[in-house]
Amino acid sequence: MAATIETMGNNLNTDLGLSYLIKPATNTAGKQKALILLHGVGSNEKDLYSLANYLPANYTVISPRGPFVLGEGRFAWYEVDFSSGNPQINAGQEAQSREAIREFIVQVKEKYKLDEVYLGGFSQGAIMSYTIGLTQPELVTGVLAFSGRILQEIRPLVAAPALLKDLRVLIAHGTQDGTLPVHYAREAKTYLEGLNIKPSYHEFNGGHQITGDVLTAVSEWLKV
Repeated sequence: MAATIETMGNNLNTDLGLSYLIKPATNTAGKQKALILLHGVGSNEKDLYSLANYLPANYTVISPRGPFVLGEGRFAWYEVDFSSGNPQINAGQEAQSREAIREFIVQVKEKYKLDEVYLGGFSQGAIMSYTIGLTQPELVTGVLAFSGRILQEIRPLVAAPALLKDLRVLIAHGTQDGTLPVHYAREAKTYLEGLNIKPSYHEFNGGHQITGDVLTAVSEWLKV
């Protein structure tokens, strides 16, 4: 399963439930770990895949494509309407994507013989990562949420605190985020603490983005 950044797979794989890009770990000693990265609305699998260079070498990095087509090269996990000032989601599509991601994680674990899977994402990808981690914590070791929020709609489905006790969570959010304001991150932190989850929490002076400092913090957090 060895690969270098220069030869990392840039061809779209279509053998599992979601199409995806994969960069195999270059250090395969010890536990076999992977980080699945979910892109934001209107983006695609290439976006967060570019971060693979900055992540620990013992992680396989996998970046799937959202199932809903918004336009040429633009995909989503569900459609969302911001016109009211508060994001209104297509709940049916969100539920479909939740099941698709669950199935994809199971398939990835089996195909690549993984011991641990972390699930992370940006914006809508962070939202889906929260949802999977909190409702089906047995699937993932940890969640990384970049510029996201925890949906009110999924809170009745959240697992009991006893089942969440080992879930690791990292939150990073810009204080100048105009798309999903930083209060969503602060609310998520408070909500998680109410479930006895103590997230690694990072606010930074920036907008709806992932900064170099955040990537450094993520790389250190993953080295467990």
